[in-house]
Amino acid sequence: MASTAKRWTALSDEDLGRLLSLLKGADSVELKLTVPEGDYRSAAAALGMDPLQAQLRQVFFFDTPELTLNGAGVVVRARRIQGKGGDSVVKLRPVVPDQLPASLRKSPNLVVEVDAMPGGTYVCSAALKGPGGIDDAREVAQGTRPIRKLFSKQQRAFYSEHAPEGIGLDDLSVLGPITLLKLKFSVAEYTRPLVAELWFYPDGSRILELSTKCPPSQAFQTAAEGRGFLTGRGVDLSGEQQTKTKTALQYFSKQLAAASA
Repeated sequence: MASTAKRWTALSDEDLGRLLSLLKGADSVELKLTVPEGDYRSAAAALGMDPLQAQLRQVFFFDTPELTLNGAGVVVRARRIQGKGGDSVVKLRPVVPDQLPASLRKSPNLVVEVDAMPGGTYVCSAALKGPGGIDDAREVAQGTRPIRKLFSKQQRAFYSEHAPEGIGLDDLSVLGPITLLKLKFSVAEYTRPLVAELWFYPDGSRILELSTKCPPSQAFQTAAEGRGFLTGRGVDLSGEQQTKTKTALQYFSKQLAAASA
């Protein structure tokens, strides 16, 4: 999250122009930082995170065993959320906001967001969301509900338009679930709310991600302020960055390959 401001200044003129164009057309920006695994405890203490305030979630991904959707820039997932129910999303990335149909941009269910990580890495995505029940995804994983029933008519149309030809929703495999803890918290010295997500992978590995969101017009200022705040709290900003979704998809893809061997 924080060192993004420093690294953005090192972007080429072409990349910086592309980023500014994406920011102009996006609804929001999410600045993310992966904390090195050996620093989880110290980072939590430095930021005053209380694990008892975290919300338990499960995430189910849907793709082919070869991750054909992911290769085409399509992410399909559903979640179970403690105390809230469930939801689903069909996400397309990367996207250029100005190239999305006007009718789609008007949908209250669509969120166009730029994700940025240290090292100048950024991507703009369009996520079409829908509500669901707490047990919907679980029933799909148990084989008692078809995958397509997790998604609205609008989501199914969005999927059909962008998924590789010949791969329907019910042709996909269930990848997951991943169990995670999500904590929304604030720190007195920092003006923006923070989010911590700790993902637990079945092989025992974990990913702790810190993030904050802001309007596109405040992206550079927010990144700079975040860098100063986290550095002042002793949080390591130089660790290798990991993507939660990519890590999950690769893990379960290997599991499916091993099971079919």
